[in-house]
Amino acid sequence: MRIGIIGAGQIGGTLTRRLSQLGHEVSVANSRGPETLATLARETGAKAVTVEEAARTGDLVVVTIPEAKIPNLPKDLFSGVPREVGVVDTGNYYPRQRDGRIDEIEAGMTESRWVERNLGRPVVKAFNNIYAQHLMDLGRPAGTPHRIALPVAGDDSQAKSVVMKLVDELGFDPVDAGGLDDSWRQQPGTPVYTGDFDAEGVRRALAKGSPERKPEFQGTSKSPGSFARPA
Repeated sequence: MRIGIIGAGQIGGTLTRRLSQLGHEVSVANSRGPETLATLARETGAKAVTVEEAARTGDLVVVTIPEAKIPNLPKDLFSGVPREVGVVDTGNYYPRQRDGRIDEIEAGMTESRWVERNLGRPVVKAFNNIYAQHLMDLGRPAGTPHRIALPVAGDDSQAKSVVMKLVDELGFDPVDAGGLDDSWRQQPGTPVYTGDFDAEGVRRALAKGSPERKPEFQGTSKSPGSFARPA
């Protein structure tokens, strides 16, 4: 499968490495230009491209950049991209640590619904609740006892099916976490976040979630600070 990845940070870099290892044709982009990704491209065999090329040359596109940077993406990013090309959002909203206040999210909109509206394209929420190093190292073959499971939420059943299959290929059990408006159940501060549960554990954790954000994941008048010193 041809996969475009927009963002080469912890999750983006990990997915570039793992998906290339699995034999997928990966194109990776960041905000600084293809020339800054030469080392990653040599290491993985992925192709370093522009953001526009990453969005327009794949069968699936993964958007994995800080939440606050989403509005900075080109407004016509998905112009001409066939509707069957799914888009994955791996992002999390960290208002006190990195992103600053985003009023719509603070008012109750799920993170990925906000991303979807900014992109003008349906998205599937996945890969946001696991540490990048665990995503890199802890995948196991299907059927392995206590195999880690990952929740996948989205409204487009076809795109969600593609993403769930990819989760399985990466060595994790995919769990259908409902529609995109249910994706708050896997946001930071919820029971499933960074839990490394098996499939049944993920289902239990999703069911225990509360839509009310914990204070550490709510913006303040001084946000943002840093992960070391949240504001």
